[in-house]
Amino acid sequence: MDKKPFPQVIGVASGKGGAGKTTVSVNLAVALTLRGHKVMLFDADLGMANAQITLGAHAPYNISHVLSGEKTLEEVMVTTKQGVRLVPGASGVRDIAALNVQQIASIVRAFDALTEPVDYLVVDVAAGIAPAVLDFMAACQRRFVVVCDQPSSIADAYGLIKVMATEQSLNEIYLIPNMVGSAHDGRQLHRRLNDVCNRFLGISVKLLQSIEADDLVLQSLRKYQSVLEFAQGSAAARDFRWLADAIDLLPPVEGSSGRVQFFSERMLRAATLG
Repeated sequence: MDKKPFPQVIGVASGKGGAGKTTVSVNLAVALTLRGHKVMLFDADLGMANAQITLGAHAPYNISHVLSGEKTLEEVMVTTKQGVRLVPGASGVRDIAALNVQQIASIVRAFDALTEPVDYLVVDVAAGIAPAVLDFMAACQRRFVVVCDQPSSIADAYGLIKVMATEQSLNEIYLIPNMVGSAHDGRQLHRRLNDVCNRFLGISVKLLQSIEADDLVLQSLRKYQSVLEFAQGSAAARDFRWLADAIDLLPPVEGSSGRVQFFSERMLRAATLG
């Protein structure tokens, strides 16, 4: 485990619902924590937030209280039993599901006020290509697109990648094939989607690790646990550990989208000192 010079920020999205985006976000955060990292998870699936439920955490306040000025970001954060520092989203709050650019920038900048050590911030955004999704993904350094081997999931994942790459000029886009039959199936899914991205967008989408379909994931969700706690010997838990290993080997990326970034002040300090 290498100490990170500044927080590495990973946005996790999917073209459509049902691809397992939150499951990937939660288990990735736990896997990175198990590697000894200081990990934050921001549930930015605003309006349909459920990361706290998945982790079995009780959060009396959420990001809506930060936006209203009632609480600071530090005051709404909770530490889950897995050791993840969770910034809870707001579930069923219509206003927060349709934030404008200024409100999103306000949330992103609020992270600069935090002083605690952070190696990784995992940002679980909503499914689709709504403006809030794209703004949050632009504020991250790396972007993970979760996809299943289903025609609608593949088509919507391509649509999300297209908008991020061509309209937003974002790079560092990775594919996470989820609920696949095997690692081979995951590589095949990546190859098919990457070929289309190469042909029509002129870009390559990278593959780090696919997650094998595993009934124990659903069982872990019913127990309000990550699969790494519930069934550490399972295929899915193995794959999430391998995903965390692969991420740890990636070189640090500084924010380069030209827009507001999570932990931008820490990056600036690291660049000045470095």
